[in-house]
Amino acid sequence: MRHPDIAEICRRDKRYAYEAYEFIFEALGHTQKMVGKAPATGQEPGQENHVSGPEIVRGAVDLARQEFGLLAKTVFHQWGLRRTDDLGEIVFNLIEANLLSKTETDSRADFRDVFDLDRALTEGYTISLQPTDAPARRGVR
Repeated sequence: MRHPDIAEICRRDKRYAYEAYEFIFEALGHTQKMVGKAPATGQEPGQENHVSGPEIVRGAVDLARQEFGLLAKTVFHQWGLRRTDDLGEIVFNLIEANLLSKTETDSRADFRDVFDLDRALTEGYTISLQPTDAPARRGVR
């Protein structure tokens, strides 16, 4: 189900796909887990759960590589995400819609040129084949 506040953001700012906003929410939770700042189950998030712009960018890249593999760059481009600055624009659109919060020191500049997003999504990517318990069977008769 589409969130009406996100749909309104997308109507006002057509640069990014609706799915990019949903992904940022997922990436925020993923980032909090990655850096050990996830709120306890049932706990309302507080200042101790805050993550920085660069941490969110790293978490988003990590999650994108896990979820989309070698297609992560393509998915991000389809959503309008080409630079780390774009992730910051989405975060701050969500903040302005009161869907996320920020500290007094957080700014869009925190997301500016953190690294080359395309390279981070593709460089060094490896496909790992998980061994199975059953032996491979070829030419079974």
